[in-house]
Amino acid sequence: MIDRPSYIRIHVTRIAMGLFASLLLASPMFASSPPTAVRVFTLQESVQYATEHYPAVRAAIERRNAAQAGVGVAHDTYLPRADVLGQLNRATRNNVAGVLLPQSTIPNPSGTVVDTSTESFWGTAAGMQISWEPFDFGYRHAVVQSAEATVHRTAAQVELTLLDVQTAAADAALSVLAAEQSVHATQADVDRRTVFGQSVHALVDAHLRPGADASRADAELAAARTQMILAQQNAAVAKARLAELLGLAGTEVDVAPERLLDSPTEVSVPESPAANHPLVVVEQDRILEAKARIHELDRSYVPKFNVQAIGYGRGTGVNGKGTPAIDRNQGLLLDTPNWAAGVTVKFALFDFASIRSQKKVEQANQQREEQLYRQTIQTVTGQSARAKAILESAQQIAKNTPVELQASQDAERQARARFQAGLGTLVDVAEAQRLLVTAEIDDSLARLSIWRALEQLSASQGNLQPFLELVQRANAASGAGGN
Repeated sequence: MIDRPSYIRIHVTRIAMGLFASLLLASPMFASSPPTAVRVFTLQESVQYATEHYPAVRAAIERRNAAQAGVGVAHDTYLPRADVLGQLNRATRNNVAGVLLPQSTIPNPSGTVVDTSTESFWGTAAGMQISWEPFDFGYRHAVVQSAEATVHRTAAQVELTLLDVQTAAADAALSVLAAEQSVHATQADVDRRTVFGQSVHALVDAHLRPGADASRADAELAAARTQMILAQQNAAVAKARLAELLGLAGTEVDVAPERLLDSPTEVSVPESPAANHPLVVVEQDRILEAKARIHELDRSYVPKFNVQAIGYGRGTGVNGKGTPAIDRNQGLLLDTPNWAAGVTVKFALFDFASIRSQKKVEQANQQREEQLYRQTIQTVTGQSARAKAILESAQQIAKNTPVELQASQDAERQARARFQAGLGTLVDVAEAQRLLVTAEIDDSLARLSIWRALEQLSASQGNLQPFLELVQRANAASGAGGN
């Protein structure tokens, strides 16, 4: 007979334990963290986001801003200069006859030569000097031109950085799509081999096939899974690279395929002269910058004329005889004013040797930049020619891959049918499946290769905008067709 109180206690205990387990599973400590949201970009959005957020772009813009501020500094040299000085000191009044060479260590006292004394007195001084260079034989204008040349070069470098970042972002987005297509193809291959392996094991279990066939099917399946894992790894790496270019390193991103998995209806971009490429423009501006520095040096070996005016006052606790001045406020007031005005001419006679050496340096720099300019023209022209050749071959491959895919599919079906009928070997099926996955990958990447070739051709012309317009038109045409 069942003890009813004991039964009730056991039942209540079970209910309590169940409620406690439910609370533990529902608590935040034991709950699984929510999945990280994936940020999905289109190709155009990837390019735009990288342009706005990649640090290298901002750094290039700040270099240009600094160069523009340098032009303002050069213009400021046309303004008069005003120096204001105030001084309070306590010192001895000892003075000797003689001359001190120009230096900044030993002060030069004023007043009469008197007997040496250790007694100290207060002294004050305050004044302002205004100086202005009325003409400079074109030197300041040359400095301004040199600063402006630097602005032009840094502005061209901004455009070059934008092109590099936009091209890298577009290429990374296309790489993500290509890697995902490889993942789909290898996953399909694993699925086919899994089903085929099950049928092989069924035949082996029925003693209709030797056990070696089952082992070979398992080996082929394992190899296919390895290829799928590698494809998944490549896709993850491609997404990480894209996130880095977007300034979102560590964030999971993906790319919307849009119409990029279809063949583009337009397969050309406008031709652009090599001289318009930002890389060529930068090298050309480097030449102009070197020439501006040479011109600045040419204008530097000239006399310096300065119109100067000064007004100042002094106070001292010593009279003209070198004794304490009791009635002169102990030197704490500026009771002795003075002023002066005039023109100063300064000419560094022996600077010609240093200037000549600096000119040789800049002339060598100019010649180097001219050679780099010629080399850059060759590089840009060669990139354009290579991009055109890649585009032509990509178009031809895209026409051929459907034939390859259809033939591979037929061959794989026939090989499996022959194997099931006992007329073929598992090696024939494995080879046919290997050809099929290769054909699927080739066909899925063929159309992306055309888009990638168009992107490279547009980048080689120095402007990615024509490629982005092709993508936009393809998406717009798809939307219109869908409506």
